[in-house]
Amino acid sequence: MPYSSNTSGSRLIKRLRRLRSSPNMRELVREYEVKLSDLIYPIFIEENITNPVPITSLPGLVRIPEAQLGAEIEALNALGIRYVMPFGISHHKDNCGSDTWNSKGLLARMISTIKTVCPNMMVIPDICFCEYTTHGHCGVLKQQSIDNDATVENLVKQCINAARAGADMLAPSAMMDGQVMAIRQGLDKEGFSHVAILAHAAKFASSFYGPFRDAVACELKGDRHTYQLDYANSRQALHEAMLDEQEGADILMIKPGTPYLDILSTLRSNTLLPLAAYQVSGEYAVIKCAANIGVLNERATVLETLTGFKRAGADLIVTYYAKQFAQWQLNE
Repeated sequence: MPYSSNTSGSRLIKRLRRLRSSPNMRELVREYEVKLSDLIYPIFIEENITNPVPITSLPGLVRIPEAQLGAEIEALNALGIRYVMPFGISHHKDNCGSDTWNSKGLLARMISTIKTVCPNMMVIPDICFCEYTTHGHCGVLKQQSIDNDATVENLVKQCINAARAGADMLAPSAMMDGQVMAIRQGLDKEGFSHVAILAHAAKFASSFYGPFRDAVACELKGDRHTYQLDYANSRQALHEAMLDEQEGADILMIKPGTPYLDILSTLRSNTLLPLAAYQVSGEYAVIKCAANIGVLNERATVLETLTGFKRAGADLIVTYYAKQFAQWQLNE
């Protein structure tokens, strides 16, 4: 019988509103749910400072003094957070980011502190150089261009250093050709075959990274368009992701999240690997600032956006809202 909108309802059989009739009914048939165990929390740690430094462009977030990192990790663990992605704000920058492969450098110290204070906390450090270089680029700068192969060599050294310090998983974000394969081979050769790789498989050259540069004191000279993806290209993004899978990545990540849900959804149909989405600094700032002036309901908006990532295919989400999400859950 064809569908009819007869006002009497006598011929209306398909009433989808029946499954939306009450909170309990809606929860019963809900297809996707965001849990705290889906979330990875990025944190910013600065060496040689005494007090937390508020990040103006990221309201509610701070640069944590290295000396207070242990206390912060204990607090996060008490909230139920089990996955952190540390970013270091180094005071020992040079033209290649050599502090990242120094066994006594900031990266190694951060990881070691976290694992010492809370051994069950999974540490997933960002693997890149922009926070550790004087020029702010993600690799070795030669004649105003990034040297891909020299950068990959340094990424391997950084990864081995992080693994020795106790990292559980590594998140290479430099977008260098062949980086995942080189890192996997380098880790395995040094006896770290158990350390996983969360690949920034499709990292786009995005305006949404703006607040992050403020967070990590990264003064970029030029742009990253020669190595990060053009936001107009979807097929190239999928090609990048599939290459990372072939090279040995354990998880593939799309970054940023919200503007690239189509990429995430298509990738979900083309791989069996777990997928991640990164709700980057600009995405966080848009919601936070709108909520602060009363334009949006912050909690509802955050839950809606995180659920959108799950619906598009993400198994896990990197978000600056992870700590607040945990606090919201405790206060329910």
